[in-house]
Amino acid sequence: MDLLALDKQLCFALAAASRSVISLYRPILEPLGLTHPQYLVMLGLWEDDGQTLGQLARALHLEPATLSPLVKRLEASGLITRNRRPADERAVEIRLTDAGRALRLKAEEVPVKVVAELGWSIPELESLKDTLTQLLADSTSARSDRGAGHPQER
Repeated sequence: MDLLALDKQLCFALAAASRSVISLYRPILEPLGLTHPQYLVMLGLWEDDGQTLGQLARALHLEPATLSPLVKRLEASGLITRNRRPADERAVEIRLTDAGRALRLKAEEVPVKVVAELGWSIPELESLKDTLTQLLADSTSARSDRGAGHPQER
């Protein structure tokens, strides 16, 4: 067995599957005026409005510098506002506008349409999501362990 065969690589399978699934979202999100990364930001805010940029970046597993341009574009489109918190001028609080809250109703069709496009059952998709969520937690833990000086091999 060739350990370096492309079809044996976890990273390749994850990257290719991710690109393919995200491409299904593009035509579904287009009528909402959202890109997939912007949709993820909106999901985070629909779940918990009024987060700081740092809190939202952590929830989305993004660097604040990556999130900032997304937030600026959402603000320019009138879906959110960004304001400094009076108690802490360093913290930028992100809040939904009325238009951003109203968009949530239209967005409720997005998961339904994606599931229909994939043709998988809800239990199959939930199981995959649970597996990927565990993989994310394990890989995040492994990165932080490595950064703390722990051995890479276990």
